[in-house]
Amino acid sequence: MSTSAHDHDREEGLAFQPKFDASGLVTCVATDATNGDVLMVAHMNDEALRKTIATGEAWYFSRSRNALWRKGESSGHTQRVIEMRMDCDQDAVWIRVEQVGAACHTGRRSCFYRAIKSEDGNIRLSFIDAERLVDPYKVYRK
Repeated sequence: MSTSAHDHDREEGLAFQPKFDASGLVTCVATDATNGDVLMVAHMNDEALRKTIATGEAWYFSRSRNALWRKGESSGHTQRVIEMRMDCDQDAVWIRVEQVGAACHTGRRSCFYRAIKSEDGNIRLSFIDAERLVDPYKVYRK
């Protein structure tokens, strides 16, 4: 099959054909199923993707630890998958989840707790929705 025919099939067909990057990963965006807020962005390898589909719980691949992990396995802050979608070229996954507790390892509801501001050519971050739900040092025993 030619590349263009293969791409067309991947983009328009119904076959599940995840397109993993050179490291064997796809990007996954997790949003709150209730209100649509972006909770986190992580990566999945083939095993994490298939475990997520099979169990209905979010599984990811940690690039820093080079290990598979189930969301909430150490914190108890789990993600139950309500819906999974694949993007057009099947190299990114969107999961809508029921989040129990904090999604972010910093103890916050979302990993996106800072807004980008530009004032007079200076770019800085400012906290927004940054309240901690839990103390990450107690939860993760750091």
